[in-house]
Amino acid sequence: MKKDIRPDHMTEIEWKTRQDLAACYRLAALHRMTDLIYTHITARVPDEDNAFLINPYGWRWEEITASSLVKIDTDGNKLDDSPHDVNPAGFTIHSAVHRARHDASWVMHTHTRAGVAVSCLEEGLLPLNQIALQFYGRVGYHDFQGIALDLAERDSIVEDLGDNPVLILRNHGLLTVGGTAAEMYSNMFYLERSCEIQMSALSAGRKIQEIPKAVCDHTVGQYSQGSDSAGLNLEWQAHLRSIEAIDPTYRT
Repeated sequence: MKKDIRPDHMTEIEWKTRQDLAACYRLAALHRMTDLIYTHITARVPDEDNAFLINPYGWRWEEITASSLVKIDTDGNKLDDSPHDVNPAGFTIHSAVHRARHDASWVMHTHTRAGVAVSCLEEGLLPLNQIALQFYGRVGYHDFQGIALDLAERDSIVEDLGDNPVLILRNHGLLTVGGTAAEMYSNMFYLERSCEIQMSALSAGRKIQEIPKAVCDHTVGQYSQGSDSAGLNLEWQAHLRSIEAIDPTYRT
């Protein structure tokens, strides 16, 4: 197997970012959050201005490796000698966030069945269970304006996201952000789980047991108090072990 040796021209921190981003793609594939070759996960390149990494257009997420990722600027121009193209709709959405939210170094966008289903509901994500309550009052909503090819849409994406960790793109899908790969992926992992539970509960056709607002406020506060980098790192390492056991080539 090819060893995950850092290219001579690449900084150590960029290579680590590439490996973490490739891991996110492999994890998303493992957890069935892909849309064949569409949607994206991106990461800002540390210590570089106006540069972030994105998947090569046409690759399945199971195929992504650290070296295959493409470095582009926020206008979609390639900044390296990659032979691969990128999806214009991908950098429209992601570049909007990267340009405006410097705390959001990592951005993930999905078109899952449960996520798109919730995005089609007028009420959006409901506070139905403990998992969903971590996002209570922390979700932005962006109205559908067609396929995201128009760069003018970036302003409204940023405005609708605000300072939230989650944006539900109505009639479209989900988006989460984070300062690290661990934070961004955790947000999407549990957001997706929340959407799956919501659609299952609503499909039962029975009366929903609602949670009082005071309890919702209390619970999201508990999540805020309990969130720390140590816990996220433990979660992230558990995720990495799951893909290391299957195929560690994402690191190459």
